[in-house]
Amino acid sequence: MTGPQTKKKKNCTNKRSIKTKLYKRDLDQIDGDCKEENAEKLLHQEIDFDKPGEAQFYCLHCARHFIDEHALKEHFRTKVHKRRLKALEVEPYTVEESERAAGYGSYQTPKIRKLQTQSLDKTAEYVPPQYPMEESNT
Repeated sequence: MTGPQTKKKKNCTNKRSIKTKLYKRDLDQIDGDCKEENAEKLLHQEIDFDKPGEAQFYCLHCARHFIDEHALKEHFRTKVHKRRLKALEVEPYTVEESERAAGYGSYQTPKIRKLQTQSLDKTAEYVPPQYPMEESNT
């Protein structure tokens, strides 16, 4: 009498290697890229034949290269891009904020920024994220 048969393992791969392969940049890293001096460098890269689209079509908020301008325009209309813009609206978590949460100061709510999708015009300047004006109750 034989017991239940065990399943054969098919193409067993290391899950850690898959996670590192599919790793995307974190929100605080992308926030650093959105600063004006870094953004200009990323949006106007030199031609690199190893990257998709020769590194000429780059989404700054998602940290992705695209093969042509049409693919980049289509990406701007996707849910993935819109979710990323929504996530980047909140100011990133900082060391000072963690110290305030630990009791070394008073808590302040994170600021909400206004983000816009980058323009496709190569001659247009990059508009960094802006904090909206706070309304006074007087």
